[in-house]
Amino acid sequence: MKASDLLVSCLESEGVEFIFGIPGEENADLMMSLSKSKIKFILTRHEQGAAFMADVYGRLTGKVGVCLATLGPGATNLVTGVANANMDRSRLLAITGQTDSHLLHKESHQNLDVVKMFEPITKWSWSIRNAKNIPEIVRRAFKIALTEKPGATHIELPQDIAKLESDIPPIGFQDMFRPTANPDQIKKAAKMILQAKKPLLFVGNGCAREDESKQIREFVEKTKIFSINTFMGKGVIPDDYETHLQTIGIKDADHALQAVLDADVIISVGYDLVEYTPRMWNSNLDKKIIHVDFTPSEVYTFYRPDVEINSDIGYAIESILKEMKKLQLQDSSLDPFPRKEIPEIFKKVRSEVIERIETFKDDDSYPIKPEKLIVDVRNALGHDDIVISDVGTHKLWISKIYQTFEPNTCIIPNGFASMGFALQGAISAKLAYPEKSIVAMTGDGGFLMNVQEIETAVRLKLPVIIVIWADNDFNLISTKQKHEFGTSVFTEFGNPNFVQIAESFGAVGFHAKTTSEFFNFLQRAKETSDRPTVIAVDVDYTRNEVLLDDTFPLYVDSLNHRK
Repeated sequence: MKASDLLVSCLESEGVEFIFGIPGEENADLMMSLSKSKIKFILTRHEQGAAFMADVYGRLTGKVGVCLATLGPGATNLVTGVANANMDRSRLLAITGQTDSHLLHKESHQNLDVVKMFEPITKWSWSIRNAKNIPEIVRRAFKIALTEKPGATHIELPQDIAKLESDIPPIGFQDMFRPTANPDQIKKAAKMILQAKKPLLFVGNGCAREDESKQIREFVEKTKIFSINTFMGKGVIPDDYETHLQTIGIKDADHALQAVLDADVIISVGYDLVEYTPRMWNSNLDKKIIHVDFTPSEVYTFYRPDVEINSDIGYAIESILKEMKKLQLQDSSLDPFPRKEIPEIFKKVRSEVIERIETFKDDDSYPIKPEKLIVDVRNALGHDDIVISDVGTHKLWISKIYQTFEPNTCIIPNGFASMGFALQGAISAKLAYPEKSIVAMTGDGGFLMNVQEIETAVRLKLPVIIVIWADNDFNLISTKQKHEFGTSVFTEFGNPNFVQIAESFGAVGFHAKTTSEFFNFLQRAKETSDRPTVIAVDVDYTRNEVLLDDTFPLYVDSLNHRK
């Protein structure tokens, strides 16, 4: 079999459904092989867009998202998206072409060491130099991408190697099984929780990634232990649970941080330090920590687990719950669960969280307030529909206000946190789940970074909805500048006519001029079945200070002042 055909055959055996990318001269053989495959090649308008699409596909499906580019500038254009996937623990494989292998040791046209370039931003990067090794290399790339913590891998195929022959068949997908938890550690964790006065469950990205929500929900329902989640852990525990304090992660000015600071035992489940540093909540090193994750904990001054459980998260949580019930029967001195007495600090945080969401839900002022915008989007969508956030001030508001009820229905990039992510993510989300409504929420800055992918959505006839938060400013940067220096510099810009841009690509375009008009446009967008809809809405960001200095007195005083 020709090497390029073999590579495609190996991808098919791994269950690859889509490849996102742009063809080039040096991957021409591979493109010809793909043209004969059942794999669907999605032509994008920029390689960064291809990587973001593969990233979100990997997050949502649990499979490896695949993106493709040629050598040199094509490969360098992939870098931001690949880095984003890797740091957000998304399963991704990047495939790049390369010049003839006999030219790689010297200067030649568009030649750079792509393998070495990808090494810092992937879990594994390799160049194929022997056609007979292709099945092993592809299987290894997929296995590494899927193994906890998952991430990005990269393989390079020089154009002369692509033309060689091989008689080695594909290896194909192989199931992987995780170890069960150590019984002694389970017992220690259960006893520590039963002896705690204010235990708090800290739910991270690992729980959403592997959908361990069933066991975690059962745990909080049976124990009534309060919980919080990181940005990428949204939806593992529904936001309407009475014991859920929702999202933490806005550095040291965070509302839910009050609850963590007051807790005596932190049950850290699937928590990833890349999202939120424990220095923010354990600076005094006084927290007892139970670490539950697929992998051992990171070595970090402010994160020192008293109990460490490395196994399948769902199994571990289920085992802890069983052990707690067992210990309660054996020792009557241990506090029973579910507890009826709720710590006052948890009650207060929960009431403040609800009030934050409710305060502006009926506010009709324009420009629209972030809380009202998010509530309207929430009301327009079902619980299983998907919102994808870009990066900017809107990401912080979405993380706090958008009510999420299922894992992976609110996708927020929060590791590498690259702007220009949401539009492309919406495209691959719609390809993966055509029956769901998909909404990309993006700032005007992030939207224009990859606006060309509207053409991709139009060409594929995908009815995704893109909501642009317009304010003619890189608002998150200007807000932080004002917070620290009292003024902002070099953040303002002009915007085009968003309606005309959308229509020029063949999409539907709206620019809301009232709050009620915005909700009506959302409803009309949901009825569109064959092309994307772009909705621009002017946003009032004057309340951003609440995000950066969200102490209890300030928030309560600001509420009283408005009333």
